[in-house]
Amino acid sequence: MATELTAPPARPLDGLWEQNPALVQMLGLCPLMAITTTTVNGFALGVGTLIVLVCSNLLISALRHWLKDPVRLPACVLLIAALVTALELLTQGFLPELYRVLGLFIPLIITNCAILGRAESCARHHGLATAGLDGLSYGLGFLLVLTVLGAIREVLGRGVFLSDLNLIFSDLTFEGLRFADGGLLLMVLPPGAFIAFGFLVAGFNVVQSRREANG
Repeated sequence: MATELTAPPARPLDGLWEQNPALVQMLGLCPLMAITTTTVNGFALGVGTLIVLVCSNLLISALRHWLKDPVRLPACVLLIAALVTALELLTQGFLPELYRVLGLFIPLIITNCAILGRAESCARHHGLATAGLDGLSYGLGFLLVLTVLGAIREVLGRGVFLSDLNLIFSDLTFEGLRFADGGLLLMVLPPGAFIAFGFLVAGFNVVQSRREANG
């Protein structure tokens, strides 16, 4: 019971906005920049991160009384790695085309500091309901940023939206919504990712400042 009494206050919905892992904490920027060349890529990796984040929070919360300090961090990393490995194998088996595109970035979910951070700051202190909601909100916050960034780069860089939806639905013949015959090559290159993400962060800060000014 000591763990529960000394636990930090739970604010499980902060991950959606106030403490968004990408826009505020600047975590997981490697896949954020590299894989968000299309909406589907960003969405798919965001969903994978969301699943791992929720499942790891639930597992670590359920085992929190047995995770003693000497083995806590290695055990958490091992649990996260096992979940990511399972996700990778499922993607490879059921969505092989998507797996070929995402490639190394699925295993790299293990290195996303947001996952271990939520395990340490929330899941090991609170019950299943709070830990699950915390993982869901932070995962959704990260998913939203990846999807929006991917959409911006796809539309501006290729002039099309949802062009590779067939990576998820293999029988789909939909080729996306085309707005132009081409786009800005810069937006599908790494510098374009930094530029688009910079505008997202700036927009977030403007909205947040206005919210604070209005109480």
